[in-house]
Amino acid sequence: MVAAEVKREQVFEWLANVPDPEIPVLSILDLGIVRDVDVSAGVTVTLTPTYSGCPATEVIESTVLMALRQHGVVDVAIKRVLSPPWTTDWITADGREKLRRYGIAPPSKEKPVACPQCESLDTECVSEFGSTACKAAWRCRECLEPFEYFKCL
Repeated sequence: MVAAEVKREQVFEWLANVPDPEIPVLSILDLGIVRDVDVSAGVTVTLTPTYSGCPATEVIESTVLMALRQHGVVDVAIKRVLSPPWTTDWITADGREKLRRYGIAPPSKEKPVACPQCESLDTECVSEFGSTACKAAWRCRECLEPFEYFKCL
């Protein structure tokens, strides 16, 4: 597909189907890491990783390239920007709800953290270290279920 035929809105629609490799219930748009799409000279997608050492960054970039090429876009570039740094404030409201339904407590500056299973506030942090660097292990004292909390950054 010639770049002039690609509309910015269409690229955003395609990117809405690119999952985060660590939390596949979220798209990279839900996560808020897509900072911009420029279609003026080819297609350039500007991404901000969740943190500079995120191991999923290169996988996400490759997946974006593959997704756009699957739609016939061959002139694609990825621009990685670290400033301003990504923050959990960039996760969309829809993304936060997807996290909760998936069983991960979404980031919140409010404490205590609500259990994503039963919504109880009688929860406790078990470990600041979860399955990925951006999550912590928590437990609900009400329903006794363990859950992950997406840490605020």
